[in-house]
Amino acid sequence: MSSNFQPASNWPAMSLAEAHTRLTAPGAPFETETRMIRGIPTTVWKNAPPTLRDLFQVTQAFGERTFVVYEDERVTYAAFRRAALHVAHALVRDGIRPGDRVALAMRNLPEWPVAFYGALLAGAIVTPLNAWWTGAELEYGLNDSGSRVAIVDAERLDRLAAHLPSCPALERVYVSRAGAIDGEAKVVSLESMIGSSPAWATLPDLPLPDVAIDPEDDATIFYTSGTTGKPKGALGTHRNATTVAVASLFGPLRNLLRRGEPIPAPDPAAPQKAALLSVPFFHVTGCMAVLNSALANGGKIVLMHRWDALRALELIERERCTTAGGVPTIAWQLLEHPERERFDLSSLESMSYGGAPASPELVRRIGETIPQSAPGIGWGMTETSATFTSHSAEEYVLRPDSSGPALPIGEMKIVDGRGKPLPVGETGELMVRGANVVRGYWNKPEATAQTFADGWLRTGDIGRLDEEGHLYIVDRVKDMLIRGGENIYCIEVESTLYEHPAVMDAALVGIPHKTLGEEPGAVVSLKPGMQATEDELRGFVAERLAAFKVPVRIIVLPDLLPRNANGKILKSNLRKLFEPAA
Repeated sequence: MSSNFQPASNWPAMSLAEAHTRLTAPGAPFETETRMIRGIPTTVWKNAPPTLRDLFQVTQAFGERTFVVYEDERVTYAAFRRAALHVAHALVRDGIRPGDRVALAMRNLPEWPVAFYGALLAGAIVTPLNAWWTGAELEYGLNDSGSRVAIVDAERLDRLAAHLPSCPALERVYVSRAGAIDGEAKVVSLESMIGSSPAWATLPDLPLPDVAIDPEDDATIFYTSGTTGKPKGALGTHRNATTVAVASLFGPLRNLLRRGEPIPAPDPAAPQKAALLSVPFFHVTGCMAVLNSALANGGKIVLMHRWDALRALELIERERCTTAGGVPTIAWQLLEHPERERFDLSSLESMSYGGAPASPELVRRIGETIPQSAPGIGWGMTETSATFTSHSAEEYVLRPDSSGPALPIGEMKIVDGRGKPLPVGETGELMVRGANVVRGYWNKPEATAQTFADGWLRTGDIGRLDEEGHLYIVDRVKDMLIRGGENIYCIEVESTLYEHPAVMDAALVGIPHKTLGEEPGAVVSLKPGMQATEDELRGFVAERLAAFKVPVRIIVLPDLLPRNANGKILKSNLRKLFEPAA
């Protein structure tokens, strides 16, 4: 495939439907077939690895090719495989059996994919926890999942230390990069098992653990939240994950066909693709769409200790990254950095993002600033294991307000308030189903019944479809904000504000922001005779919730917040309070 995006003058040379038919036909790169999954006929990729263990085995072909780069550390595929297999065997010795949960809580480090695949190869259900969570939030995730083992880094251990006695199911905690470990007997060094990353290449080879794994077995629990405010664990299968892992090349191949170009034969000698990972592995985007896709295609992942746009530009140049992005915020920061022109960004083939609203202006700016790089966006959610629609290159340039069409293994429909399908062009709630939709929520049958039915997922997003099946998201049913790709659930922040002794009324709304999409703003009223400043309230929330959830502004009103006849707070009125003065 061409490494430089040049918009085709004859676009499209082929319809979207014809391109999908060509790519999914017998013998085609993305051939599909129908399988019965939990009693529902489901379209699947015929030749995708059946399980994540099979995907792990694909990496044998990549040997000494670089897999992960972190600061000055470089890990090959062979070293990654050795370390993951040592973790897997250690977990089996710890008594981990198929279906047990192993939690994973750390920043993006080379140990993250090692721990993730080590647990999977042992047959466990891997439970990535949000590394931005507070100790109390991490405690909730450990207890809700019933994790028997946790693999964490030193910072997460510091947050968890006081909470470990409140996690009765947790038998062992492996901690990475912690130095000397004192205190809890259940806490041991991960390095005592596998050494530091430079030593992984010298670990002895081990076979795969003798564990039976089926494509429909549960593989992951990624936490999301709903209007109840308590995180829910989306329970994904091996097939859910591998469906997304192999989908990354579908969009580029579809674009080639629609451009009138032939599909090239696979070239093992082609230069390695390299992704700058600027979103966390604990998000489905980082794990399913980036990590697992790299494993499927032999790509390199470049990690950052923390997001910094200048450092990102340096790494794109140094590592010849072919892909960057993550969320619109990051794309904006790269494009508008005052020192951008100092760096050679000619390796970039795509700037892709999702997870938050993106303005059409961003597409135009990519074309002006990095013209050889194809813009890309997609729609997905934790419950769809990341990517459900893909939209890039000419398709995206011509429809910059769309999220694109569904992958051929997925279906979309727009329904009214009673669940009745609506005609093309009409707006309603988006429902989806497909091989990458998780099977429900961990230990939450009522929430599962409310959200999943006959394979269909109620997304909570309001949208419409055009004649070709392109999705346009116009609003959200769920009371949720998305700040630079991070979900903020209003009721969780509101409940925290209500805990303050002076607060009588509280509501959280979104404040529009050019690059982050939106930021949280709160409006409160106080109890008679009580006092509280904005700084005091923000500090109160900051002590109890992750930093990204803390309102950037809090307005204190003298009266109760406005409500409708049913007693529901009128948030549309409150949003106006944050609008700039005319």
